Amino acid sequence: MIAAWFDGLWQNFFALIGEAQTWLFVTLVQPALYRLNMMSYADQAYDATFWFLAGAAQIAVVWALLRPLEAWRPLERWPDRKVVRVDVLYTLISRLGLIGLVFFFTVQPLFDALQAWLQLHGLFNLNLDQYIPGAFDHPVIGFIVYFIVLDFAGYWYHRWQHQFQWWWELHAVHHSQRRLSLWADDRNHLLDTFLLQSYLATLALLIGVEPHQFVLLTLLSGALQSLQHANTRIGFGWLGERLLVSPRFHRLHHAIGYGHELNHHNRARIYGCNFGVLLPWWDILFGSADFDTPLQPTGVRAEVEGENYGRGFWAQQWRGLARMGRQLRRVLHRSAAAGG
Repeated sequence: MIAAWFDGLWQNFFALIGEAQTWLFVTLVQPALYRLNMMSYADQAYDATFWFLAGAAQIAVVWALLRPLEAWRPLERWPDRKVVRVDVLYTLISRLGLIGLVFFFTVQPLFDALQAWLQLHGLFNLNLDQYIPGAFDHPVIGFIVYFIVLDFAGYWYHRWQHQFQWWWELHAVHHSQRRLSLWADDRNHLLDTFLLQSYLATLALLIGVEPHQFVLLTLLSGALQSLQHANTRIGFGWLGERLLVSPRFHRLHHAIGYGHELNHHNRARIYGCNFGVLLPWWDILFGSADFDTPLQPTGVRAEVEGENYGRGFWAQQWRGLARMGRQLRRVLHRSAAAGG
């Protein structure tokens, strides 16, 4: 019964968004493409219109649910919310499909070619349906399996972001926000966001995720990650904390003195703790979970000690690239010295 309700819910969602997509495309997007002599991109623009509307709906629902929660039970009380404004911009860029537009025009053709090549040579053998026969006959079961697999992949991506210093300098754009809120999830370097989306989309293609399921996975993941970053003292309880990443669990990951330290006493946490994207299971399994340490101030130690990470969007983007470049030059210098 629950499965039938869930199936009906997402069918109604897609029908509603589909109607709005058609209206918006025919009314505004298609005429604009015609005037700009870009009708050859009509298919990509139609898909982008869907992502725009789905993202707008997600932002509206998340804000309507989480902003009152932040006001009702805030973990921190701030004199103003000005520093959060740049995170709102990040959210709009990420969830309204602007990154997706770049993706469509650059990586999507490569994906299409890869898929055709794999099918032509009979190498499309990572499709999970082949390894778990019958499990994907019902869309809800398939959705849950894909959810778990992609979350496992996201856990390792997140650990790599902390493990390699040059990569950390990009990821530090996310960690540099010292006032976490429902908007902080999408505060990422654009290059890092592009890499993550390419990574997850490639994996989704290889394991056989259907397009409509990938949309739902993306929307659900974004909503839950907004909750994780929310400025709220709400707890999930002992069991809930171990089933789903909570605001408390993730806030400790952002802690200045604990979330990313190169000399932590627990060797499993040399580069931080609580990396789980949605599920804390992987942290528990691989020894990187911490449910007990008291909450601490969030941010990046280097910024607290005086390094400028930028206040505005473009400053944060540029400084992230500059920091990454410095680290890569050091890696190349050490490699050259070792080889010489």
